[in-house]
Amino acid sequence: MSRQSSEAPLLDITVEELADRLTDGIPENLQLVDVREDQEVEIASIKGFKVLSLSKFSEWSDQIHVHLDHEKETLVLCHHGIRSAQMCQWLKSQGFTNVKNIIGGIDAYSMVVDQSIPRY
Repeated sequence: MSRQSSEAPLLDITVEELADRLTDGIPENLQLVDVREDQEVEIASIKGFKVLSLSKFSEWSDQIHVHLDHEKETLVLCHHGIRSAQMCQWLKSQGFTNVKNIIGGIDAYSMVVDQSIPRY
């Protein structure tokens, strides 16, 4: 565990900051990742997110550099922010340097930013 204390802390972004970033569409240098399950995404989603469900990790993890550009800023979403934090840590271990966890996940986004997105 001592190794973890020397690692850079995980970077976060609030749902308000996310909404500001997406006001004029998705910037060219930004990639959005949703790690929730397909059935969760069917209930509630934000346009522009690439779905890489953690339960299917074995199906896509060895091809992560095909799915995502490690040079781009990467924002990761889940339901409340726990799974996305795990994904952020893993992406950092794979050489992604600009990764941010969306605090509160889609639940916070639907409460604070866009009430038309269903909560579950």
